[in-house]
Amino acid sequence: MTMLIITAIPTILTALTLHELRIRHSQKRESETVLVMQGGGSLGAYECGVYKSLSKHGIKFDIVAGTSIGAVNAGIIAGSKSGHPEKDLEDFWLDVAETVTPSTISDNLRAIISSSYGAFYGNPKVFSPVWLKPQNMNNSSGYFPYGLSYLYDLTVLTNTLQKYIDFAKLGSQNTPRLIVTCTDIKKSKAVIFDSMTTNFDAGHLVACAGYPYYGIGWTQKDGKYLWDGSLLSNTPLREVIDSSPKRDKKVYIVNLFPHIQEELPENLADVWHRARDIMHTDKTDHNVRMSKVISKYLLLLREMHDIISNVELNGEMRERFMKIEPEYHKLANARGAIIQEITRIERSEDTHFIFEDADFSIATIKKLIKQGEEDTEKSLAEKQKRKQKDNKI
Repeated sequence: MTMLIITAIPTILTALTLHELRIRHSQKRESETVLVMQGGGSLGAYECGVYKSLSKHGIKFDIVAGTSIGAVNAGIIAGSKSGHPEKDLEDFWLDVAETVTPSTISDNLRAIISSSYGAFYGNPKVFSPVWLKPQNMNNSSGYFPYGLSYLYDLTVLTNTLQKYIDFAKLGSQNTPRLIVTCTDIKKSKAVIFDSMTTNFDAGHLVACAGYPYYGIGWTQKDGKYLWDGSLLSNTPLREVIDSSPKRDKKVYIVNLFPHIQEELPENLADVWHRARDIMHTDKTDHNVRMSKVISKYLLLLREMHDIISNVELNGEMRERFMKIEPEYHKLANARGAIIQEITRIERSEDTHFIFEDADFSIATIKKLIKQGEEDTEKSLAEKQKRKQKDNKI
């Protein structure tokens, strides 16, 4: 009789729909809401606008994650000093904006002037040039500037972050979990700082933002030499899943670099711009697809386990079942999270400029914040329409 029941299990499972399995799965597991923010220099002001809109709609996050400037934004959200992260985040961006570049000129010209100004003078709240110092200009280890390992220092950013983040709050129950990523220079591996396990200070966030292609120096932290996390992944969704594998996810991703550009590049600067966009744009589709495939197998595995658990097994079969029981729990429970839904807010652009992510002019910062708010409103409205349509079917 027992063998007949076991033989019938595949037929029973075939009769069960994936929808029914998902219902049973959701009853067993908790879910958490996650915000993932990319790196992108001054384009991080767009993420500020996105968060302002999400906050206005009352969307609360269990995890905020990011790399590079996305890590900085995530840190301000998680550790907001005022308790109003949307305000602190906007205040930060208006604080670091430069007011030298005229606001009345075209977007392209403003980006050229602002990025050129920053390249020479730096930004007093974010980065400072080291190559103008006499001891560096007279560096004997090689021809200037090739004798230097970096051109800009982020110490001033460390000071700025102290103004907006209460680092003692990070890791407490009343704040979102903070997960940020950077790159180990020596080992070419991702290094993850997690507020559940890391005693955060400003240096951990600065370590995530050392982008070498713009001449920003590395950070030595916790015994490692660290560069920007975007060198490995500019959308650290996989790192979030690995750090929190037991709970299902509802994910919001901010994509700063457009997926699609219909027109071909017309010159070398356009080529570099488009190549940069492709390297840094959101590439998490594979993660989502694999999550769905794995989820399907796990749901079926759980259902098979539930059926067998309620069958009276003979001595040999029971011994075999008990032998694989620990491995089952390790697979099904310890790493059983799925991505329940994913919402993307994607930035678009009318004009293309290679150094647009270095434009900290006040006019551009305000424009990016507003664009982030508007795009989020559109994305949430479209999401609501899809849900209403699905409910009618």
